[in-house]
Amino acid sequence: MSSIEQRHHDLLADLQATAAGHGRPAPRLLAVSKRQPASAIAALHAAGQRAFGENYVQEAMAKHAELGGLDIEWHLIGHLQTNKAREAARHFDWVQSVDRQRLVDALARERTADQPPLNLLVQVNVDDENSKSGCTIDEAGDLCAAIAMHPNLALRGLMAIPAPHPDHELRRAAFRRMRELFDRLKVDHPGMDTLSLGMSEDAGLAIAEGSTMVRIGTALFGKRD
Repeated sequence: MSSIEQRHHDLLADLQATAAGHGRPAPRLLAVSKRQPASAIAALHAAGQRAFGENYVQEAMAKHAELGGLDIEWHLIGHLQTNKAREAARHFDWVQSVDRQRLVDALARERTADQPPLNLLVQVNVDDENSKSGCTIDEAGDLCAAIAMHPNLALRGLMAIPAPHPDHELRRAAFRRMRELFDRLKVDHPGMDTLSLGMSEDAGLAIAEGSTMVRIGTALFGKRD
């Protein structure tokens, strides 16, 4: 077994054990492949990983072209400018960083009729950080309703990147607020099934509060040179 296969195997086992310890199902693993070469993505794909997250549209499109023969589920997890909506709508399977009405409309306009609905997550700035993208908790409901109006968009849930508080209880409280918001919005949107929370350093806290998808990079690919 190669080193990347071993890391993938070990991480899946760790996620499953963590989830079981909290009485929750194991979350989906999104491999964060930004700034990783296509060869590394191909190696992790060979180990069984299918969902990959990219931060930048142009970087992802180059990898998509190089790896087009592989059954990869591409997620955009970085901030999306409206002028990149065309490329995002046509080359990604998921956009996790929807945070404004204008972007919803642009993605709906650019998703072509011959493609399946584009899976979307509403990004919430749960800690109201000036440096981060995302809508407020109060705005999330309106954005979910806007997405639900478009037949070529699929509202799948919510995403957040809480502030990196050194106090883990503060981080866990942010994850808890996201789970509570998810549960409230799911009443009106029962098709919501994804709560994308947690990265390498706080995945365990996110899983404890009900994350259904964690976004992991370095633990899978190793440190970049």
